[in-house]
Amino acid sequence: MSTLRDLAEEHTQLRPTDIDHLHRIAGDWQLLSDLSFADLLLWVPVDGDGTFLCVAQVRPTTAPTAYLDDQVGRIVGGPEVAHLEVAHRQGRIWREGDPVWYGDVPARHEAIPVRLRTADGESGEVIAVVGRDTNLSTARTPSQLELNYLTTADDLAQMIADGTFPPPRHPGETTSAPRVGDGLVRLDANGQVTYASPNAQSAYRRLGYASHLVGEDLAKLHRRLAGDPLEGTDAGNAVLAALRGEAPPRREIDARGATMLTRALPLMPAGVPIGALVLVRDITEVRRRDRALITKDATIREIHHRVKNNLQTVAALLRLQARRVGMPEARVALEESVRRVASIALVHETLSLSSDEAVEFDGIVDRVASAATEVAATEVTVGMRRQGSFGVLPAEIATSLVMILNELLLNAVEHGFPPAGEESAAGPRDGVEPEVVVSAHRFRKQLHVSVTDNGRGLPEQFDAERGGNLGLQIVRALVTGELRGTIELRNGATGGTEAVLVVPLPRGTTDRLTA
Repeated sequence: MSTLRDLAEEHTQLRPTDIDHLHRIAGDWQLLSDLSFADLLLWVPVDGDGTFLCVAQVRPTTAPTAYLDDQVGRIVGGPEVAHLEVAHRQGRIWREGDPVWYGDVPARHEAIPVRLRTADGESGEVIAVVGRDTNLSTARTPSQLELNYLTTADDLAQMIADGTFPPPRHPGETTSAPRVGDGLVRLDANGQVTYASPNAQSAYRRLGYASHLVGEDLAKLHRRLAGDPLEGTDAGNAVLAALRGEAPPRREIDARGATMLTRALPLMPAGVPIGALVLVRDITEVRRRDRALITKDATIREIHHRVKNNLQTVAALLRLQARRVGMPEARVALEESVRRVASIALVHETLSLSSDEAVEFDGIVDRVASAATEVAATEVTVGMRRQGSFGVLPAEIATSLVMILNELLLNAVEHGFPPAGEESAAGPRDGVEPEVVVSAHRFRKQLHVSVTDNGRGLPEQFDAERGGNLGLQIVRALVTGELRGTIELRNGATGGTEAVLVVPLPRGTTDRLTA
């Protein structure tokens, strides 16, 4: 199914700013749908030929839908859209007409023109129409809650027609929560409560306010209830801003161990401020879980920090033991163990600084490559270079992969190039400095890695499947066992050696790459 933008760009002449405004409406109109107990359909005129295209639809959570089928992408014309044509041409809300039938469902039609205000704040032209269609099959005498919902819905509908709804979204606010069903408070122009839904009353009760809200000055009440005076002042000022016609960001109020999220919206149909709508939601349990997650994350980071310290201690002990060993072979083996332990410690050090169990792997590779050139037992100076990006990797992959790269890089530096003064026909080309390149890219949920040098290549009769020292045996075991991937060792097309790894990435691994 095409998106709102795709449909509008394909079938209409709407400007990008017009389409952006329609996106804002579609991002915030669940509020109007729930208050209206009605389906909302966003219709745009198609090339001035009297037909309209539905580019978005939302169903109410407070009442049965009038449409069992999806209407998005439907193009209609003729008598079926006469109400839309009136609203679009005359720029007024259309409420006339008899009920219509959609199959076995009787429904009431309304049409709300959508305006985009100009840069100087003037009312602009009508760019679309919101159809408000109410299922009448369950019609009954409305309660006080329903009457207040419908009155508020009419005010917001007029604001859509004026071009003053929805308000601009504040940075960091990705949703329109709280919702209507979470709790609704309506204020008059003086900031006093004229209606509070039962859920709103319950939310304030958890903050310690046991009396009925009607008649209360809500801004002053927020200042009294909040445990933090600054928090209370911000919440109170948000209510006052909405009464002035502004749309303040959402605020939280903490009191007596409970937390309530508030969203204040101005009510100003026809440009006249008549009060405000305040949506509230008890988020005590949500914040408790957030605190538990923060504690858990801090604990995990502390564990990684301690593991890193313990590994560094082990590496220091092995290094000390290597200095006391007289046998050269034993000393080399201990020094190799020191490097392997240190490479694992590097991953845990990065994880101890991360907020989740994933690491930016490029920095780790660069540090391992730099260390390989410094500690390798060779007389040749070898350059290191990375191409592409590993991106963000989960800890279970990063730990094994860093050991694999450490072994491959050390092998390339120590065994890929002849010692100074030794002739080798397969060595680096004249004028070409010895170099090892680590390349990485992602393709179809796989990580492709290659370690390539321009050295003398693999020795004759080398068994790529079983040959090699302990380091290569560790590499094969980690690639095929821990990472469930594949590795191929081969001579490069233009000389040197190439190790190619393909590692499957687990489902849910981020595709984000580092800059």
